[in-house]
Amino acid sequence: MENEQSGPGTSLVAPAPPSRPRALRRVLLASLAAGVAGAAVFGGLLSLVPSAPPAPPRAGLPAPGPKPQTLTTVTAGMPAALPGLTGLIADRERHLRAHPQDAQAWTVLGTAYAERGRRSADAADYPKAEQALKTALEVRGEEDARSAPALEGLAALANARRDFDEARSRGEQALELSPKRWTAYPLLIDAYTGLGDYESARGTLDDLMKLRVGAEAKPAVMARAAAVYRDRGWREDAQAQVADAAAGARTPAEQAAYLEQAGQLAWERGDRHDALRHYEAALRLDPDQRAAMAGRGRALAALGRTAEAVKAYRAALAGHPAPQYALELGELYESQGMREQAQAQYDLLLATVERNTSDGVDGELVAGQYEADHGDPQDAVDRLRAEWERQPGIEVADALGWALYRAGDPEGALHYAAIATDKTKGGGVRSALYSYHRGVIERELDDGPVARRFLQDALRVNPYFSPLRAPEARQALAELGDPPDEPVPDDLTGIQ
Repeated sequence: MENEQSGPGTSLVAPAPPSRPRALRRVLLASLAAGVAGAAVFGGLLSLVPSAPPAPPRAGLPAPGPKPQTLTTVTAGMPAALPGLTGLIADRERHLRAHPQDAQAWTVLGTAYAERGRRSADAADYPKAEQALKTALEVRGEEDARSAPALEGLAALANARRDFDEARSRGEQALELSPKRWTAYPLLIDAYTGLGDYESARGTLDDLMKLRVGAEAKPAVMARAAAVYRDRGWREDAQAQVADAAAGARTPAEQAAYLEQAGQLAWERGDRHDALRHYEAALRLDPDQRAAMAGRGRALAALGRTAEAVKAYRAALAGHPAPQYALELGELYESQGMREQAQAQYDLLLATVERNTSDGVDGELVAGQYEADHGDPQDAVDRLRAEWERQPGIEVADALGWALYRAGDPEGALHYAAIATDKTKGGGVRSALYSYHRGVIERELDDGPVARRFLQDALRVNPYFSPLRAPEARQALAELGDPPDEPVPDDLTGIQ
């Protein structure tokens, strides 16, 4: 079914709220995608909204920062525009040179650095963010309830670095200091999901949904719920939540983020045209939305508009390339027989992973994915086994299973492929790539019926999921042939 619900005790979240009729949701998302050019512009940077008021400034201390109306809550999961983040960073640095004991200003600076690094894929911002946020804790003390925003900033930074254990630690510390602050909950959901702790992620989302949050925070909460519903395979409920989030967003950057999320949902269900509309709408609102740039490349490639797809990917990779986008562009080149250009992207991927590692980013997942298909599969196994020990999430399970298959161990591969695709083991997300991997592994193990089922599912979920692997899935299905005719069991003969 389009929107499968899990049985009692197996879901990641509580039963999904009543959702709009499908046609109404799609009309809402389509109208948002078509009308974003006229959206109201707030200008958007960031602000911290601590539940406990900050200590009054010392006499003579100037009021910090840009004007309040130009700020938006990054620490509350509300995206900010890159130019605004850069302006805020410059403003806070000037302020702190004169007032180095202002813990709130250090928190704002660190959070802005972390968000700019995440948005721009510039990992060089991460050590600066860490230093600023830890300085805020040193000035105010980690046990002070007013330090919760700085701890949340460190949790967000750790999630961006794919250090989910650190994100969990900092997020739980922040929540203990200030349990009424809703802003720690989304960070913990990301951390628990990355660690494969779906029970804790479910409970955290349940707690978040019970909190009373202001109108300005509701879109961010709905977007977080949409991400969790997506992870459980509840695609219609995810679509409903993200439609509401986009409709309620207060700034162009925030609305662009939720439209990009809607585009990703459309892409994952194989709707190329709808995905492209949402990605392009996001870019009209926020031209710096790199995820939407790469998503646009993905959708254009699926539509056969390869030259435009390459241009979109190159825009996403400009300045500070994200390794995942380099991998996708490399595979697009390879699907066109352009091996030299593909290798250039793969080399860029490896160089970026190495550079980002020095800034504290864990790039083992994407490096392992590259090595499994285009490099040394045994190296991929070694990388991904270690990654699984650190943070056993679904993405890592799928990647490790595929690496083991590519290294010649299909029996070992099946264990991890099953984790990625079996709802009882956590794999609720409907991923065409995961189903493809499972199908190929089952075929290698001579289980034709199961292989056929998973390969068919991959192409049913998204027939365009990869310019390299989707054609291979179709070829594998053709080679398996039609299922054999089975005689009707004796106890079923005569049933009308």
